[in-house]
Amino acid sequence: MRLKFPLLSLLLLSGITQSAHAADWPQWRGPTLTGSSPETGLPTQWTATEGVRWRTPLPGFSGATPAVSGERIFVSSPNSDKDLLLLCLNRKDGKVLWQQVLSTGDQTKGKTSPNMASPSPVTDGKAVYALYGTGDFAALDFEGKTLWKRSLAEEFGRFSLMWLYGSSPLLFEGRLYVQVLQRDPVPPDYTHALDGKTARESFLLCIDPQTGKTLWRSVRPTDASMESMESYATPMPLVHEGRKELVIFGGDVLTGHSLENGTELWRASGFNPKKGDWMRIVSSPVIYKDVAIAAGPKRVPVIAVRSGGKGDVTESRTLWKFDEFPPDVCTPVLYNDVLHVLDGDKQMLTALSPETGEKKWQISLGVRENFKASPTAADGRIFCISERGTVVVVDATRGEVVHTAPMGGGTPTRSSVVLSGGDILMRTAEELICVGK
Repeated sequence: MRLKFPLLSLLLLSGITQSAHAADWPQWRGPTLTGSSPETGLPTQWTATEGVRWRTPLPGFSGATPAVSGERIFVSSPNSDKDLLLLCLNRKDGKVLWQQVLSTGDQTKGKTSPNMASPSPVTDGKAVYALYGTGDFAALDFEGKTLWKRSLAEEFGRFSLMWLYGSSPLLFEGRLYVQVLQRDPVPPDYTHALDGKTARESFLLCIDPQTGKTLWRSVRPTDASMESMESYATPMPLVHEGRKELVIFGGDVLTGHSLENGTELWRASGFNPKKGDWMRIVSSPVIYKDVAIAAGPKRVPVIAVRSGGKGDVTESRTLWKFDEFPPDVCTPVLYNDVLHVLDGDKQMLTALSPETGEKKWQISLGVRENFKASPTAADGRIFCISERGTVVVVDATRGEVVHTAPMGGGTPTRSSVVLSGGDILMRTAEELICVGK
């Protein structure tokens, strides 16, 4: 069933116009940018064969989560020729309507490690925007025609991150935001980043989606060293009592920025207590009212910071820390005013108060598999998918596993489950699967 959005605030938060379909999943963290959706009427029971409406083979594996607008699904993928593609699928039957090669030169770091197709596409209901680890960024209309294209690598240097670039663009209130938090100088063994120049700046970029032109670019400094300078996170907007900020995470710190020009307003540290050189950031920040929540790397606690301060607010505005089962990779999902934190290495899911950090429940997913995809939520449930393609569904109120479905499809599966229009979309290493009524 297609649910109509009753909340104007959710429309404003997602940056989607009111003409967009209410049950769309327009970008990586969904219509509310929290990993959740007001979607209802989703299937409750299915297997790898029963309840599956269609399966569509994909050209290659990728951690990019599909974007959905109306009856179109957009998927980024590499192919065997190392081309980087954007595919458009029909939601009803999974048929590929068109595909375009938008970049070339795909690489991986290891057999099943991230590749150049890791960023997720985003859509505003009229066009779709796709960014790749090569730095190529393009806008296409819904028929596959290129509207604009630019190379961020040619303009600012190839992306200098050990595990290749993986941040997704953010679409908010008619603007695109891209963060590039990278290592400086470029190490000699980062062969994918070598272009004749070793100096790199970490920066925020604001782009006009209509033209592809830069509206502003702001350098984002850090005292971090080596790989700790790098971040694979995606920026998130914070809107509270008329105040609007952009929150980014990486380089050992969480920072708030002006949406007008990218100026840094505040920063909080504590995410690299040992001052290690190898503490890269993967998980993106989560926003609850005026609270920004970020999960540090490699067993570092989840930390909540109240925004609105100036300068270094580490001591004055840190609210709480959670260190029992913190995630290294998975971004928490905020659903019904509860924060759900997935420790994908130990398969533990914890529900916390985003305001106080109070634990509401904590369970094991009951599956001895690693989880790298971030959880999503709708219709009273939390959806987690393992690297092997096993979906575990948890009742968000009771904290109980209510369904487990091994979907197959190969390794690695790192794309989040999409919940849209009465359908459950699961991207494995080999295919896109639709479970729907």
